[in-house]
Amino acid sequence: MAVQLNHTIVHARDNRESAEFFAELLGLEITSEWGPFIAVDLSNSVTLDFATIPAESITPQHYAFLVSEAEFDSAYAKIKERGLAHWADPHQRQPGGFNRNDGGKGVYFLDPSEHAMELITVPYGGLPQA
Repeated sequence: MAVQLNHTIVHARDNRESAEFFAELLGLEITSEWGPFIAVDLSNSVTLDFATIPAESITPQHYAFLVSEAEFDSAYAKIKERGLAHWADPHQRQPGGFNRNDGGKGVYFLDPSEHAMELITVPYGGLPQA
């Protein structure tokens, strides 16, 4: 078997709030709850397992997600509808828009626990040439 990421734990101030925020934004489902974890499945069989921990113990992380153009457009519309701060760049110097890096679209925003989230439609470096 090739090595694959199966799941990762995402620290949250409120695991339900963060799981629901993420699932609703990207049209995903909360698939299980076990102990302190609320899991959201991604399409490649990886789960994000949200766990509530004290806010002062959360170290902001960066999570980047490769999505289709349609998924990006839907999520971006929700970002704007919700009035979420978002940026075209990771340094938060280009507010209120998205980028067209590598021939696709990309946007940065914060989740309820202030993790830096990124949506991209093309991987860094562009799509492989046929």
